[in-house]
Amino acid sequence: MNRAALESVIQGSVDRHRGKPGPLLVILHDLQAQWGYVPDEAVPLLAEALTLTRAEIHGVISFYHDFRTTPGGRHQVQVCRAEACQAQGGRQLEAAVREHLGIDWHDTSADGMVTLEPVYCLGNCATGPAVRIDDAILGRVTPDRMRTLLDDLQREPVNISGLMTEAPHG
Repeated sequence: MNRAALESVIQGSVDRHRGKPGPLLVILHDLQAQWGYVPDEAVPLLAEALTLTRAEIHGVISFYHDFRTTPGGRHQVQVCRAEACQAQGGRQLEAAVREHLGIDWHDTSADGMVTLEPVYCLGNCATGPAVRIDDAILGRVTPDRMRTLLDDLQREPVNISGLMTEAPHG
């Protein structure tokens, strides 16, 4: 991690949000957008810049599941675990994803391509089970379709917008 680059991103974000109430979350999102995670080295810099304790910064990072403290995979795959998706075969989908990738929740595939995260609602309840791959939300995802999507993700390059086609009904 380049400390000068980290300091520059933090200072720029602090300057943009100075005087606004509660800038920490926005700044953490800025850091994560820049590096894909919140580097440990950022904590003392943020604490000093915002006049907060390191414990306060760690508390916020650990409370919100969207923040990562280690680099994730090139692609983020979230599988909805809410009741509506569970009722439509979500448990089978979860098992298929974990087995196919050979990882569990919050892990990254050995090739570094996919990080698997549980999510508890994607707002796509009418078309469960739902998944989110990077920024694409997909519905009616079967285990077979998911295996195909995962295989596509692990090849380079991948066109995420092409994933948004609906699965056949039935």
